[in-house]
Amino acid sequence: MSEDVSMRESSERAVEEPARGDVGQPVDPAANGVSKHPVASIPTTDLSFADIERSRSHPVRWACYIIAVLAAIIAPYWLGRMIAVEHTAWLVSHLSAFEPRGVALVSWAVTVLALAGLGMIIVESHNWLGRIIFFLGLVAEQFIAGLCLLRFDFWYATYVVYGDDAAVPNAANLGIIAAGVAVAVYAVLFVGLLVMIRKDSPLNVLTRSWASFILFFAIEAIALLVVLFGGLLTAV
Repeated sequence: MSEDVSMRESSERAVEEPARGDVGQPVDPAANGVSKHPVASIPTTDLSFADIERSRSHPVRWACYIIAVLAAIIAPYWLGRMIAVEHTAWLVSHLSAFEPRGVALVSWAVTVLALAGLGMIIVESHNWLGRIIFFLGLVAEQFIAGLCLLRFDFWYATYVVYGDDAAVPNAANLGIIAAGVAVAVYAVLFVGLLVMIRKDSPLNVLTRSWASFILFFAIEAIALLVVLFGGLLTAV
């Protein structure tokens, strides 16, 4: 019995002695599976967050793009209006080749293209594809608007210039106006959704970017159908 007790005490002493020897000794992180980083992986810098964002803003590029957009608004409209006024006979001789519904579809499409590009810029300001789409769509829309003498009471101007052949330019103006009215309706609905829907609501998915684009194109399609089949083409 005494031999068993002595053997148990000697084994306990052997277990405790290494534990006491580890006290105060440094622990190797690699032995515990913890990685060591003697050098910081992110370099230190004196730049603030505002300085970093300012370096990414590229104000010269934005200034050049804004000037290009202003030119895209003014120059194509002026060119189209000049052609409509000074080359009216040539335009009238070619208007019979176009169907009013087809012209309305084309003018609506280029306007929606410009608005879609603008939406892409709003979602991602550094998206060059959105800037290009917006610019090209804006140029096409303004040129058509100039050719068709777009304004609030466009039916008077088109009748004075085109006479009895004003149905085609009127259809183009209606396509552009329909796209503009539709984007205004979309903006009101989207802001209403942002205000009324809570963040923890399942309906909050309607405020996501992809859902808002689907809503935008749905409203635009409804506006086009109203123009094409709502009797507006024959009313003006």
